[in-house]
Amino acid sequence: MVSIAERVILASGWRKRLIALIAGAVGALAMAPFDLFPTLIAPMTIGVWLLDGASETSASKAGRISFAALRGAFSVGWWIGFGYFLAGLWWLGAAFLVEADKFAWALPLGVIGLPIILAIFTGVGFVLARLLWRSGPGRILIFASALGASELMRGLLFTGFPWNVFGMALGGNLVLAQAASIFGLYGLTFLAIAVFAAPATLADPAPSGVARRWTRSLTFAVATLLVLGGFGAVRLFTTNPEMMKGVKLRIMQPNLPQDAKFRPENKADILRRYLTLSDKATSPRATGLADVTHLIWPESAFPFILARDAQALTQIGAALPPGVTLVTGAVRVEESADLQRGPGDRNMRYFNAIQVVASGGTILESADKVHLVPFGEYLPFGKWLDRIGLRQFVHIPGGFDAASRRKALRVPGLPMAAPLVCYEAIFPGEVTPDAPGERPGLMLNVTNDGWFGQTSGPYQHLAQARLRSIEEGLPLVRAANTGVSAVIDPYGRFVAKLPLGVDAVLDSPLPQKISPTLFSQWPWAGAVFFGIAMLFSGLILGRRRMP
Repeated sequence: MVSIAERVILASGWRKRLIALIAGAVGALAMAPFDLFPTLIAPMTIGVWLLDGASETSASKAGRISFAALRGAFSVGWWIGFGYFLAGLWWLGAAFLVEADKFAWALPLGVIGLPIILAIFTGVGFVLARLLWRSGPGRILIFASALGASELMRGLLFTGFPWNVFGMALGGNLVLAQAASIFGLYGLTFLAIAVFAAPATLADPAPSGVARRWTRSLTFAVATLLVLGGFGAVRLFTTNPEMMKGVKLRIMQPNLPQDAKFRPENKADILRRYLTLSDKATSPRATGLADVTHLIWPESAFPFILARDAQALTQIGAALPPGVTLVTGAVRVEESADLQRGPGDRNMRYFNAIQVVASGGTILESADKVHLVPFGEYLPFGKWLDRIGLRQFVHIPGGFDAASRRKALRVPGLPMAAPLVCYEAIFPGEVTPDAPGERPGLMLNVTNDGWFGQTSGPYQHLAQARLRSIEEGLPLVRAANTGVSAVIDPYGRFVAKLPLGVDAVLDSPLPQKISPTLFSQWPWAGAVFFGIAMLFSGLILGRRRMP
């Protein structure tokens, strides 16, 4: 271990960058679908050693930190981040090939360009760590507080992109993830960085007469994992939420390819496919729609505006037995006299929504998406990017508009629902209605991961949505076009699940919510506590051991 650390610390030039790149890529194996959480040791431990090297080779005579030292720290962090995001987000390229004639040219922008940008946050985290760097085991806590803060920034700034946050290394494991009910994803992130960076102290020298310093660091890491595992095991094996009486859910997963078949001219075939599959018998007790209370269809279900298509609503209404309610993703449109999309365009606003349809075909309620996907549903800096021929993936004039706030969705026969369209489910602390009042009884997530085929992307999306159930103490009902559709209880356990890439229906009861979790009441308290506690503890431990 010492010889490996010395080689990493003394590495320079392209060797240092290659080491950082490979370490970051190995760390991506900690994410779904692999969930090999110990692999996060590679980027965290090697990151500490590379910062040690940057500290030794660029220390200034006056004790001040030079620009070269900060530039070196940023470079190390950026290359680790680039390797991590490149290996973890490669599947984004599949979306550019759905309409290859229009978007294939931009594939490098998604597969390479996004990791280039996201790695900046990792680089900033390394710079913050370098500004406060100390010798000894205290630097592990400094490293965790700085890199954890940069992950928090990544999740919040510029609309946020908290995909594959380092804390998901623990959040992807059902037992270890139970602690998210207390301090959420970002609390797990501070802990994960500290735990998986702790092995870096194995190579620390031990002065004569002084107990080996790494003992305390590794004891902290092992003890943390044991405490998390113990808490999770007790929570999982001593609880079993009850199911709601009188609720029988059916999720329809059409597995419809996101290609030329999904066009308005194919409306009749698409709707026929949905209705036929929805009424499929799955068992002697589930012979079709007559045996369910609620039917759920995924996001982007229609290549037309459902509310403006009387024929489609009539067909759907006739297919729904009395007392059966449809909840579906759909595009909603409204006219606005104050809106000017462009020359020749009507003054329309388009919303990606969840709509509730009663037997008979009446739309009872809609809830619009709040957090839109950049480049997918709208084009940032649209006026300038449009001039070079770049547009969002979804064919909506001017892109979608975002709702001003998240509202509750009221569905007959169900408790109040928190509606989540697509990747809205990846934002911790932002998944319940904004207005105070009754706590929702479930989260309802409709999504379309068909853009990404059978890659890692849908599994990563599912893992992050499942963590929201643990954080909030709410069941999650998830309908995905190509999968993975599932019903998940408030502890993150699958009640029922459909695999990726199949067309089928899923019948399931609905678990009841549990008492409000600590995270649901104070969503940012855990992250703030760990960030500050680790920072000051690291500074104190470092100061005590400075020569």
